[in-house]
Amino acid sequence: MQAYVYKSQRKQDTYVYLAKRDDFAAIPASVGATLAPYTFVLEVALTPGRRLAQADATLVRANLVERGFHLQLPPQPLAPVKVPRIDGRDD
Repeated sequence: MQAYVYKSQRKQDTYVYLAKRDDFAAIPASVGATLAPYTFVLEVALTPGRRLAQADATLVRANLVERGFHLQLPPQPLAPVKVPRIDGRDD
């Protein structure tokens, strides 16, 4: 299965995978309004053994078949690590 990846110009680190190149009609209007315009980034073959850096390829394929698109949001930031102070204070 081929997928076409587009980067949102409004939301940093947000990508849209499409089943058909330039088929932005597959994206709901409410989602498209917050993410468009898009820049084409990559065409990728989503074979069963394919691994993606930031997404589960199986989930991407399922969304492309079911919806015609897959939305990849930026990863959630990690919670800050609280390092205990040497003097025992908690401020």
